Formats: sequence, C-alpha cells, structure tokens
Amino acid sequence: MFLTLTQDQVDFQYGSNRWRYSFNEILELGLLKKKKTYFLENSAFILVTALAYYCMVFSSLMELYYIGPTLLIYTILIILRFYNDIEFEYYVIVRDIYKKETKVKIKIADRPLVGKQIDQYLHHNFDRLLKHTTNPQIEQCYYEQSPNMI
Repeated sequence: MFLTLTQDQVDFQYGSNRWRYSFNEILELGLLKKKKTYFLENSAFILVTALAYYCMVFSSLMELYYIGPTLLIYTILIILRFYNDIEFEYYVIVRDIYKKETKVKIKIADRPLVGKQIDQYLHHNFDRLLKHTTNPQIEQCYYEQSPNMI
C-alpha cells in the first residue's frame, strides 16, 4: 500500500522511502509522466556513424574491413534501444507548504494502484475541505456580521 489515510495525516510508503504529512501541509500530490530519453544510445549511434564515414572517406582501407564491426555495433545499439518497450517513467510528486518537493520513481506495474490511491486522497481531501467550509457555525458568524448582505 502506497498511501495510508488517517483522520488528519497521510502516510506514504514506497520501497524504502517513508514519509508523513498532515492534510494541511500538502499543497500538491500527483503523478508525473516523463518520456524516457535515449541520449546514450543516440550519441553512440552518431559516434559510430561518424567513425564509419571517416574510415570510408579519409582512410586507405580498400577492402572495407570497417563495415563488419560497424554493422555489429549498429546491431547492438538497436537491440539496446528497442529491447525495453517501456517508453515512459512515472514519478509521484508531493509538494508541501515548506516549498519542499518529494519525488519518487515508481514501477510501471504499480502505476494504476498508486493512481487510484492518489484519487482516494484527493476525494478524501475534497470532502474534508467541503465539511470545513459548510460548517454551520461559520455561516452563522458570517450572517451575524453582515445582516444586510442577504
């Protein structure tokens, strides 16, 4: 269970990360979807291509011995790039009133469960705020201060 709700506190636990907030301390809670970058694979591909062009244009290799290793490295890079079909990474972000941001990476398989628990928190927090604003004592104090406003 990622999120545990009590009357006035929210407990987070994911892996070895654990932290606790009160409802009034949390400004924002949500999931962040970030596209995965392939900077290392793309830069290695560009480097191998540049090296192959250098061997083709500026070297005196007539038998084209550089083609075999180039194709082998291209094959390895393509396997590394397309082996993992996960295109996005997911993070849970909690921003509090102290301007502290907690960001935890979650697994793809846990994303639906964590999303449901965050929705439960938002629903619970909305109900709590709604009860606070519809308190009859607050309305009575408002009407007593300004009776001509009705």
